[in-house]
Amino acid sequence: MARAGWVAIGLNFALFVAGCGTPGAPQPPSLNLPDAVGDLTAIRAGNQVTLTWTMPKRNTDRTMIKGDVPVRICRRASDSAVCDVAAPDQMTAPGASGSFTDALPSALTTGTPRAVSYFVELRNRKGRSAGLSNAATVLAGAAPGAIEGLRIEVRKQGVVLSWAAGGENTAVRLERRVLTTAPKTEHGPLAPVPEAEKQNFLVENAGEQGHALDKTVRFNESYEYRAQRVARVEVNGKTLELDGEFSIAVRADVKDVFPPAAPAGLVAVASAGENGSTPSIDLSWQPDTDTDVAGYVVYRREEGGEWSRVSAKTPIVQPAFHDTQVQAGHKYQYGVSAVDKGGHESERSAEAQETVPES
Repeated sequence: MARAGWVAIGLNFALFVAGCGTPGAPQPPSLNLPDAVGDLTAIRAGNQVTLTWTMPKRNTDRTMIKGDVPVRICRRASDSAVCDVAAPDQMTAPGASGSFTDALPSALTTGTPRAVSYFVELRNRKGRSAGLSNAATVLAGAAPGAIEGLRIEVRKQGVVLSWAAGGENTAVRLERRVLTTAPKTEHGPLAPVPEAEKQNFLVENAGEQGHALDKTVRFNESYEYRAQRVARVEVNGKTLELDGEFSIAVRADVKDVFPPAAPAGLVAVASAGENGSTPSIDLSWQPDTDTDVAGYVVYRREEGGEWSRVSAKTPIVQPAFHDTQVQAGHKYQYGVSAVDKGGHESERSAEAQETVPES
């Protein structure tokens, strides 16, 4: 009995000791490695590349970083396995917005466009890091030449831009800025949407062609255009661009001085005026597709005679005309023109002729 009691006491003691706060396995010391940057971006302008990123606030142990962090910046060309240091270490505060502008060395500002990637590396006080940031890639190489001799011509279809054609078959970016806004003549939900003050249009493979057409302009507004060549290279499924310098700006005053297209499909059908009715000729034609057409004007002449207007002073709206000022046995020739809301009149249509039969 006594021995059993001692065993019970010994077990109880062992359980008591195990239940105390005995330290577990020792943990490795913290390395205080700042988290790697994940939002690095790079933009090339001329021969300079501007980098921006956000500094982390915590280290890899998920504790707050204390004090400024050494930042190393390097660049790696697409044909190199080495990431060359672009600048001495710079001290940057945790959580701050980091930035750096790199002046490209001459070897990276000449030759054909090619990829070069930038990285930032955050290190602790002992020079150790959690790895490089994400890659921010731009195009190295010589930027495309500037566009020269930019000029404009306003046509009914839009603004034609042309320039001195060169040997570089690059894309061309057109930058358009609205200088004046046409007064609003329409209101409500169907009114035209206001134009953006500045817009960019990229025209593929336009470098050698030397011209482009902007169909999106609006009449009675003024615009300013600049143009630049853009080299485009696909890198890992993403298209990168290398911009040339912008051209000198040119102004386009887009005035509606263009008449509508001449009506088409003019047909004349004569009626003898039976049972005492007046002889007549009925005309019809295809409606003009121009959106600003206000109406039509009908002209007539007898064979070999002078043209005269036979429709009313106000343009007729419908694409049809009933002419009762004709005589039996006479042959007449007709032409129709379209007039827009600004009073601009088109050329006459192709002629249609008809002879009024005898009753």
